[in-house]
Amino acid sequence: MKRIITIGREFGSGGHEIGKLTAEALGIAFYDKELLAAVAKESGFSERYIEEGGEYATATNSLLFNIAVSSGYNTPGKGLTPSDQVYVLQSNLIRDLAEETPCVIVGRCADYILRERTDCLHVFLYADMDYRERRIVERYGQTKMTPENRLKDKDKRRRVFYRHYTGRDWGSPHNYDLCLNTGAVGTERCVEILTDLYRTL
Repeated sequence: MKRIITIGREFGSGGHEIGKLTAEALGIAFYDKELLAAVAKESGFSERYIEEGGEYATATNSLLFNIAVSSGYNTPGKGLTPSDQVYVLQSNLIRDLAEETPCVIVGRCADYILRERTDCLHVFLYADMDYRERRIVERYGQTKMTPENRLKDKDKRRRVFYRHYTGRDWGSPHNYDLCLNTGAVGTERCVEILTDLYRTL
């Protein structure tokens, strides 16, 4: 039986909503923005920086980061870039949460961080551009950027961040147990699929 669901997602595909509804249906903990608050408290960085600067880091390679990773995600030391510090801290936190309680974790490279656990269901959510454009306008409103450009920008940053810290291709089906087209399947059915798999696998 699975204990943890990790959800990677394209921007605007409904990952937060589907993750939260799935956790509620299963009666387990849900972590998305809650991780930001916890890492902010531990690191001293603002939640906004962690969300915009931490999750969407550049692809600049960090020798010190690689040393920290090879030593087992210990507390970040002096010399790490701020984005590297955030990643190490959130990795520690995600590992601790997975040990403590069954839960759904959205984003933050959780699928990679927990890749060695056998009790995880790793999921990636995606949808076509039209569906995601409509959804972000309904959810976040209009901005100076067009909906299409907002989606491309967010997805590009997530792709670069994921590649930098995992060495894997973001959204590749080989990284996940299940990929769902939320626009085609629908939110309710996605939740049903995830809860059924969680209980039966």
